[in-house]
Amino acid sequence: MNQPTPAIVAQGAVRRLPRIALLLLCVAYVLPGFLGRAPLKSADMTAFGYMVELANGSSSWLSPRMMGLAPEVDGLLPYWLGAWSMQLAPSWMASDFAARIPFVLLLTLTLLATWYASYYLARNPQAQPVAFAFGGEALPTDYARAMADGALLAFLACLGLAQLSHETTPALAQLGFVALSFFAFAGQPYRTLAPAVCAVLGLSGLTLSGAPAIAALLGCGGAVIGLLDHSPESGDRRSKVLWAGAIALLCAGLALLAHWLHLWRWRIELPQASWEEWRSMGRLLLWFTWPAWPLALWTLWRWRNQLLQGRAPSRHLALPLWFTGVAVATTLTTASADRSLLLALPALAALAAFALPTLKRSVTALIDWFTLLFFSGCAISIWIIWIAMQTGVPSQVAANVVRLAPGFEQSFAPVPFVIAVCATLAWGWLVKWRAGRHRAAIWKSLVLPAGGAVLCFLLLMTLWLPLFNFTRSYAPLVQRTVDVLGSQDCVEVHGLSQGHIAAFRFHGRLNTQAVDAADSCPWLIVNKEALPTLPDFVDLKRWSLHSNLRHPSDRDEDLLIYRRRETAP
Repeated sequence: MNQPTPAIVAQGAVRRLPRIALLLLCVAYVLPGFLGRAPLKSADMTAFGYMVELANGSSSWLSPRMMGLAPEVDGLLPYWLGAWSMQLAPSWMASDFAARIPFVLLLTLTLLATWYASYYLARNPQAQPVAFAFGGEALPTDYARAMADGALLAFLACLGLAQLSHETTPALAQLGFVALSFFAFAGQPYRTLAPAVCAVLGLSGLTLSGAPAIAALLGCGGAVIGLLDHSPESGDRRSKVLWAGAIALLCAGLALLAHWLHLWRWRIELPQASWEEWRSMGRLLLWFTWPAWPLALWTLWRWRNQLLQGRAPSRHLALPLWFTGVAVATTLTTASADRSLLLALPALAALAAFALPTLKRSVTALIDWFTLLFFSGCAISIWIIWIAMQTGVPSQVAANVVRLAPGFEQSFAPVPFVIAVCATLAWGWLVKWRAGRHRAAIWKSLVLPAGGAVLCFLLLMTLWLPLFNFTRSYAPLVQRTVDVLGSQDCVEVHGLSQGHIAAFRFHGRLNTQAVDAADSCPWLIVNKEALPTLPDFVDLKRWSLHSNLRHPSDRDEDLLIYRRRETAP
């Protein structure tokens, strides 16, 4: 028999977080990362390059290629979404912004799915608080709503979510479909049509986004957890068997689809048995999922009776634990560790929420003080550096910016400045609110972590946006290259990454060709790291080194510009 729940919650503790405040917090987190910025280096620029190829009809929809190169992530759907959006966008809209619109919706979908999944998990009888002898305990619906608010706050507070969730890459698509699948299995005992539709969309989208193995594991594991669930809301044995059978058939069909589309790839890379490798992985796990992971561990400890006793673990613990475990295992066995760990955040946030009813006042005070000092310090640092960029004072800070980003020219933008000021004032009001009334709200411990994370991200995407574009995009490097090439737009390339190629085509409007192309171009761009292999592809006697260009803020990113001797003056 299961032990009583560790949650002791009165009705006064499940007061509703104002919807307008929660909505504004989500808007302040979602929009800044997609507005005004240039495509970021590496994965973001690479994915956008393949979307452009599809939108222009230069590549097959079932086998995207850019200069004959296949994408590193085998998914199709993320590239389709970006390409379709560019094709449907009006002519006045920038193509890179048009490609981001589906990903804005995907991130919004992730937030909604995380909230509703946590809500239905908290509706589970084994997740409900202890009933008081004379009444006054939290009502089931109010309790579930408060826990869902806490889960969403924990999700927004995760430090690793900020950048990767605002890139137009398959990683964000996978995150959205994982969250949708998470909701499907969490809501299945309470709804019929919506979970069924979301299970089909979530697992199918995850498969077409380049993660068919994860889709199969999540689907089959979620079906088994639902089959073993003995709570009254789970339905009769027949309905659970039908649900599990339908999920199994769906997973089998998606496996066949992935095989037909050549989406199955063996990408298992076990970590090396070295201290440096494990230490690096440990640091990633610690900071990327902060502050959700300590709360999730506390949840597993305080709710261990519901997890380890009885005929089967409670759904509100087993389901998020399975989703988190699959993502963490993928993180440990694949090369793209951070993007794999991203998939754990919705379920990890749900687990973290169940720690809230069991935290002592001293622990919540520690969380508040640490969060207040950390995020206030970060916000002050962002403002000081911005002031230094604008005025040159403090001089040492301004000198550091010039040293780290040579050639960067700061300009004053009034609209971002006003938004940043309003966000900072809102943070001050939030701190005052947290130190004053509403101490009984169950989600109070996560208000400052979520608000601080959103504040710092918003400040970076407003005050620092020009500097961010200068240091985190290929645009400055492409501009330097275009200045060297002059009016010529035909260049041969060697050793460039897909991100470089996409950047030269988008920012520089250059016609990039392989070095063995039939039509010879007067210029050749070579990645310095690929210089040893250059003689295997071209006759160096026909080329002369013209320039050595480096990204202004990246000393490890050097390009060599060669000019064909026949065209030299």
